[in-house]
Amino acid sequence: MKIIVTGGAGFIGSNLILYLFNKHPDWQIFNLDKLSYASDRSFLDPLKDSERYHFKKIDLVDRDSVQDIIKSFRPDGVFHLAAESHVDNSISGPEPFIQSNVVGTFNILEECRQLWKEDEKAWNTNRFLHVSTDEVYGELEDDGLFTETTPYAPNSPYSASKAASDMIVRAYYQTYGMNLVTTNCSNNYGPHQHDEKLIPVVIRKALGHESIPIYGKGQNVRDWLFVRDHCSALETAFLKGKAGETYNIGGNNEWKNLELVHKICDILNDKVGKGPEGDYKNLISFVTDRLGHDFRYAIDASKIKRELDWEPSVDFDGMLEETILWYIEKYNSDL
Repeated sequence: MKIIVTGGAGFIGSNLILYLFNKHPDWQIFNLDKLSYASDRSFLDPLKDSERYHFKKIDLVDRDSVQDIIKSFRPDGVFHLAAESHVDNSISGPEPFIQSNVVGTFNILEECRQLWKEDEKAWNTNRFLHVSTDEVYGELEDDGLFTETTPYAPNSPYSASKAASDMIVRAYYQTYGMNLVTTNCSNNYGPHQHDEKLIPVVIRKALGHESIPIYGKGQNVRDWLFVRDHCSALETAFLKGKAGETYNIGGNNEWKNLELVHKICDILNDKVGKGPEGDYKNLISFVTDRLGHDFRYAIDASKIKRELDWEPSVDFDGMLEETILWYIEKYNSDL
């Protein structure tokens, strides 16, 4: 098979490419990434000399470039991950999120449709997997879970742009019968996440003996999913999912932000020793809450378990420690 992964130099994309490359030795993988501030190709250096791995710097907003790639590579499938994803950035400047997440999704989706409709076999077998977020559903209070039928209620420009892209993908199935699957995942953690995200921020600030900022009172709740579990779920949805369906992917692993930060600090205390301020928790400071900050996200992943036999497989404590050790090595080398 010939597979395109968009956003393949990002956090989830780079982990996905490594996963698929090792799992499927007969797959050709083409990484399309515009190499924004959140991209880093070095994570994929082990593949750079392989004839099965290809890279092209491209912004999906550039329709002509997307068309050229699709027509020349002629993919059998697409894992579409490319997106602007940092909520704070979407609040301060929403336009790139509309361009990347909405227009970019339309461009690659439409070019795949134009190519695959030329051949009946390709139309029936080639697949487009659209990777989205649980944030499209809005927020939950203390109980309840997001299911695939939860009404959309996005509360930030980021989540609104992802909701719009989900609706475009849905329309392409309903209108054209295109072979599409959508996934909506909870918060990911693991190696290679960009510095702006919560877990890397906590580790970086602690190792630098700087204030660790936490929004509000730190009571917001997130469901945490290890990135390699997410990769296996995406592979499962791509290979086994039913066309037109949505599958929620979660870690069954809810933590209040403050509780998670405390846990990270405890691991840092154990692995690197306490800093000049003593316990790293002494560095925690509470800052003005994010505008439109959703209180809680939590995924009901029973559908993908029931229909596709997938569920998260890793131990959170072990994988969080592995993740922290990875960042300790990274940040110590940067300091």
